[in-house]
Amino acid sequence: MAATPGTPVYHTIWPLARKRGIRAVEVTAVTDLSGKTVAEIWDRMFQGEELYAEVRRHLRARFPGIKFVDYDTFGDIHGPDERNVVAGIADKLKALGCDAAIVGIGA
Repeated sequence: MAATPGTPVYHTIWPLARKRGIRAVEVTAVTDLSGKTVAEIWDRMFQGEELYAEVRRHLRARFPGIKFVDYDTFGDIHGPDERNVVAGIADKLKALGCDAAIVGIGA
C-alpha cells in the first residue's frame, strides 16, 4: 500500500524476529593480580578520577608488581565517539598486554 503524500510513514520491527547475537568467549577469572596489567576503562562520569586513584592504591598494597593502563589510553566509553572507542577496546587490551580490566566505575 502506497503512502498518501504528506502522511508520515512509520517503520516497524517485529519483536519476535530471529535474534542476532555475538557469541561470548568464556575466559578464566584472574584470581591473583600480582604482576598483572589492569586496564582502567571509564565513561567520564561522576568521580572516576578519585575512585580509580583509590582503587589503584588499594590494589598496589595487596598485589605486588601490579601495573595499570590509565583510562585516558582507552578514551571515553560514553562520549560522542563511543562507538569507535568501544569497538577498539579489545584490540587495545590485547596490544597493551592487559590481563584484567576495571570498567566504568563511578559514584
